[in-house]
Amino acid sequence: MAIFRKLARPLLASTFVTGGLHVLRDPKPVVPLAEPVARPVAARIPGLPDDPERLVRVNAAVQAGAGALFALGRFPRLSALALATTLIPTTLAGHAYWNVEDPEERARQRVHFYKNVALLGGLLIAVADTHGKPSLAYRSRRAATTGRRAARTRSRSARRAVEAATAHTAARARTTAHTIGARVPTP
Repeated sequence: MAIFRKLARPLLASTFVTGGLHVLRDPKPVVPLAEPVARPVAARIPGLPDDPERLVRVNAAVQAGAGALFALGRFPRLSALALATTLIPTTLAGHAYWNVEDPEERARQRVHFYKNVALLGGLLIAVADTHGKPSLAYRSRRAATTGRRAARTRSRSARRAVEAATAHTAARARTTAHTIGARVPTP
């Protein structure tokens, strides 16, 4: 499966790297499309710039950078999450086919919209991909279960050791008492 990851990541990332670099070089054509989505997003997320052109550049830079990291297999889950996060406003701003009047353009935008939805699905799979290793949640549950079992086993062992020591001590006390002729009650 590792060979498929090494092949699939660059293929999936290529559209983000090329698109991000293209928009970074010339954001002007994208800004009018992004404005209806950029302003509400900037208003809801503190720290984001209000200027749609700057937001378009930030989005493009994240796509190019995270796409390159994803293609190289560096921080693949985090970079896939960053790409998925940038893809949502990009898709809503750039391919809102339901707002297009011309039937041919509407059909073209619909294709791009669903292409981006498919890319989002692929990225979400990549976010969840643990490379065949169990997830952190599974490993945490497993460690807790193993710890509980070990504690129970040690508790039983300690209880048996105490019972054995008590029985041994009682037997020695009886033997000693018998040797000296005293009576010791049996537990």
